[in-house]
Amino acid sequence: MNKILKYRLKPEIALDEQRLEAFMVPKIHGGAQWKLLKRSIDARGRKVSVDVEIGLYEGEGDPWAVSYQKPETNVSNRPVVLIVGTGPAGLFAALRCLELGAKPVLFERGKDVKERRRDLAKINKEHIVNPDSNYCFGEGGAGTYSDGKLYTRSKKRGDVRRILEMLVVHGASEDILKDTHPHIGTNKLPKVIADIRETILSRGGEIYFNSRVTDIVIEKGEAKGIVLANGDTHEGVGVILATGHSARDIFELLEKKKITIESKPFALGVRVEHPQTLIDSIQYHCDSRGEYLPAAPYALTTQTRLNDVQRGVFSFCMCPGGFIVPSATAPGEVVVNGMSPSRRDSKFANSGIVVAIENQDLKGYHKHGNFAALAFQSEIEKKACVATGGQQKAPAQRLSDFIGNQLSQNLPDCSYQPGLVATQLSDVLPEDIYRRLVLGFKDFGKKSKGYVTAEAVVVGVESRTSSPVHVPRKSDTWEHIQLKRLFPCGEGAGYAGGIMSAAIDGEKIAEKLIEQYINV
Repeated sequence: MNKILKYRLKPEIALDEQRLEAFMVPKIHGGAQWKLLKRSIDARGRKVSVDVEIGLYEGEGDPWAVSYQKPETNVSNRPVVLIVGTGPAGLFAALRCLELGAKPVLFERGKDVKERRRDLAKINKEHIVNPDSNYCFGEGGAGTYSDGKLYTRSKKRGDVRRILEMLVVHGASEDILKDTHPHIGTNKLPKVIADIRETILSRGGEIYFNSRVTDIVIEKGEAKGIVLANGDTHEGVGVILATGHSARDIFELLEKKKITIESKPFALGVRVEHPQTLIDSIQYHCDSRGEYLPAAPYALTTQTRLNDVQRGVFSFCMCPGGFIVPSATAPGEVVVNGMSPSRRDSKFANSGIVVAIENQDLKGYHKHGNFAALAFQSEIEKKACVATGGQQKAPAQRLSDFIGNQLSQNLPDCSYQPGLVATQLSDVLPEDIYRRLVLGFKDFGKKSKGYVTAEAVVVGVESRTSSPVHVPRKSDTWEHIQLKRLFPCGEGAGYAGGIMSAAIDGEKIAEKLIEQYINV
């Protein structure tokens, strides 16, 4: 008989395999076996505890075992589905194509995960940004080298457990099935991505790297194929557009071809970095987290009111034990993001702190039409680059100086490899965004005593939180509202916000395409 038991345990028991085993032995009777199913750290009280769910079962069959299996059918001679982009949306669309008997052919403007590392090193060490291979573009998309967090609130969109199992089968730790906030890590995710690539290729799919799409072939109101920068044309039964939130050239292509796009709200701000020990002490209410508790995360949000307009300020992509990384996609701009290795063992904790931007906040940019939000985003990124001398060094201030609008005389140690330049960020950010961030930080300091400190550094700018452009699709067929056989997908089209939601959207979009144009 299968049964689930729930316990609230001390961290040294719940997070240590041998001690958890010793705790469970007296509770197991007969031929029953047990398995850890879920664990969640609760740090709300003065003493940290861990809530666990333990599954009990009898016999050889584990009812909670991973059920997903890699597709076995070879699709070499099946109808072709063209997929633009190899981020989570594109890769999981391709895996679903394999399962449903279609041949995925993927096109990636960047390089595979191994070759991509060299271009990331050039950004960090030589300040050279390759527009086709960087922290945003390349195999696996932005998520590959931006932490690998798998938490999502999009559980109504699809089967979250299935996506996690697919990652496990391709090499991720089974811990992601247990943790409330699962995380693979930037050091391990590239190998998972490479294994997914091998599955696609071994089952008859195709992947083309260094293959930037420059045009869409349209015949009689339908997307029939794509054209690459080298002039090659590829045709298929449909085109899945999964290009990510930074593919500005694709947005420009759609606008040029009069394929409907829309300006979209997003969020913009800065990234703040604290010593991880400080965040641990705030979150765990102790001087040291000890050997069992992981590097502490945090989530903060508040509402700010300026000129009778209310806007949210919130933490975004918080990276405990992580690093701040350069995420520009072209020379002449400075963009920052965060990442964490699997062990989250850096001495720093960083998080985006951003302000919600609505279309009505872009009054001076409406002349750019559908590119209003994009133009606003781009202008601030360029100002950040100019402020630091035109390379990838980032403008920065101590947090206390940011709030006081004072130039920092010196800056604390920071994980950002290209380096920092002491700058008054009020000169880089629009006034209302700067003022809202100040209000937000002050409120966070009240909620988390010790958060506002001169030992924290504010780094600009965090601007690629989501796509500033929306590519609309029909609610029933999921095709573009105007162009048949074109399927906008994932973060770049405005339908996802992270690895999990993008993967789910990729699966669903593949199902919709195949249902309408292959299995008819």
